[in-house]
Amino acid sequence: MEIELHIQTLPDFEGLTLPEYQTHGSSGLDLLAACQSPLTLAPGQRTLVPTGISIALPQGFEAQIRPRSGLALRHGITLLNTPGTIDSDYRGEIKVIIINLGEAPFEITRGMRIAQMVISETVKARITLVDNLKPTLRGAGGFGHTGTH
Repeated sequence: MEIELHIQTLPDFEGLTLPEYQTHGSSGLDLLAACQSPLTLAPGQRTLVPTGISIALPQGFEAQIRPRSGLALRHGITLLNTPGTIDSDYRGEIKVIIINLGEAPFEITRGMRIAQMVISETVKARITLVDNLKPTLRGAGGFGHTGTH
């Protein structure tokens, strides 16, 4: 399926490229850092990085902001509040909360691919209060109830 995604660039976006899929099979559009100068994250430090874009999603869709696996594996760089959700009625700048879980300082530079944005359909739930839930084999078992191997 394909939808039309409206993107507005903001003043800090100048000179950057629009989000794009890196391969035909990619699920996420790469988001770029629109910081004006390099940001160095010490181990354990977090920061909010602008992307220089705003989007308008059709109603019934969301954008999920997810980490990039290469940054996580090589440098311990990931996102807090992941996946972050951009609702269809949000029109502000997309910003990414990045944390350095690695052992060395990490520099974020302008134009660096810092996250990916996956567009997904959403479903609204109709809430119904009940006295009891239908039983299942699993029941209330959670967090390792089927074993750790």
